[in-house]
Amino acid sequence: MLSAGPVMIPAVPTARELLRQAERELKASDAVDHPHGGKELADAEEILAFVLRRQPRSEEEVGGPALARFRRLLRRRLTGEPVAYLTGRIEFLGLELEVSRGAFIPRQSSEFMAEQTIKRLRGRRRPVHVDVATGVGPVALAVAAKLRSSRVYGVDVSARPLGLARRDARRLRLSNVRFLRGDLFAPLPAALAGRVDVVTIHPPYVPRREVRSLPEEILRFEPEEALTDYSPRGDRIVRRVAQDAPAWLRPGGWLLIEVSPDRARGVATVLRRAGFRQVRSTKGWVAVSRVVVGRT
Repeated sequence: MLSAGPVMIPAVPTARELLRQAERELKASDAVDHPHGGKELADAEEILAFVLRRQPRSEEEVGGPALARFRRLLRRRLTGEPVAYLTGRIEFLGLELEVSRGAFIPRQSSEFMAEQTIKRLRGRRRPVHVDVATGVGPVALAVAAKLRSSRVYGVDVSARPLGLARRDARRLRLSNVRFLRGDLFAPLPAALAGRVDVVTIHPPYVPRREVRSLPEEILRFEPEEALTDYSPRGDRIVRRVAQDAPAWLRPGGWLLIEVSPDRARGVATVLRRAGFRQVRSTKGWVAVSRVVVGRT
């Protein structure tokens, strides 16, 4: 087992030595969230690969500007700043997406919601997908990339993440996705009413009183409005979407809502009371998330 104490490493260390030392420092940092073993080493490896623009070989020496830059980024990570903000990018269902401060970092758990959406749209002639509270648009972009015949709309109230989403859409040459600024369904073209096949949302659902208990690296760095809707139970936006989505969905259309496991039962109840059928909680390989689905 690695020692937690200070360890001297050469002035020009190998990648292996540099990563082991970085892992020790990250494990010792109170500002870094430690949800499961191995995250610290994975963070260090991602930062080093970003600096080198490739995966390092374990015995290669890392010195000069690369070493200095790695140490600068590591110092920022030790304060709790998420790796995605350090590198400015994140991978989502095989797409490299841009991310920056002021934008909610896409979660791997949302890949499952994107996959569930694609499954429900595949085989339709001209499917329509709407992703509300889209942020930097990971779900919308993934659906647009996998189903080129689809029409996809991503909606958010915040200008900065929408700017990143539009830039990624251009870089990825996805002409079948549009990003609109506004509150939930308000900015959608009126002609879409009753014609949408799937609506998705990963809402801000942390209850107001629980926000301050979030890990420091989330609370200090990610936008608060992407974490909570400031309601006592964190369900205000979920209720609004469940109430308004049927007017936009075609008969037999689907609503998919990503939440934490402890919220899934309550969200399912909201959907049933709003008249949705076939309501159930589904889960992918990431244990911290559920996708509650319902059909009109």
